[in-house]
Amino acid sequence: MKRKFDIIESTCVPLPIENVDTDQIIPARFLKATSRDGFGENLFRDWRFDENGNPKPDFVLNNPKYSGTILVAGKNFGCGSSREHAAWAIADYGFRVVVSSFFADIHKNNELNNFVLPVVVSDGFLNRLFKTIENNPKAIVKVDLPNQTITNVTTSEEEKFDINSYKKQCLIEGLDDIEYLLKNKKAIENFEKSASK
Repeated sequence: MKRKFDIIESTCVPLPIENVDTDQIIPARFLKATSRDGFGENLFRDWRFDENGNPKPDFVLNNPKYSGTILVAGKNFGCGSSREHAAWAIADYGFRVVVSSFFADIHKNNELNNFVLPVVVSDGFLNRLFKTIENNPKAIVKVDLPNQTITNVTTSEEEKFDINSYKKQCLIEGLDDIEYLLKNKKAIENFEKSASK
């Protein structure tokens, strides 16, 4: 899995559906595994495949027109249960960025913890981006994490997005929480020594 973030430029996969919950992202029957590997093949399982395991041609992930490492989703993405497996599935499928106008808080944090960047944009920007992708499936979106901007390259429309400064640093350096602490072990030890005097 790629971890370090800088600037990502990619085509997009559009999912203009609101209130996508975590059970739709990864159905409960696939939650038995404890390893993060292999979840991507069951991302949106019940939307992607019929009961016989055949791909549904009308679902976007089965449409060869659309590809890329950016998922553009409708408002209130990741609502429902707090299962981290939903973020595992998104990351394992290969998405690096999810764009929406609103994320459920727990799912948003789960994405960040799994090196997927949730980008919150305005409703207007999101709707115009869906329209751009509909008109041109090869349209490029640029996500600049250091400057916290997202750009619809076709229209040149740009918006700023917010991200917790600690999580931003972790993404840029490719560090999880434990790795971040280990990297700063010396500074923590020095602080402890000075605080105990």
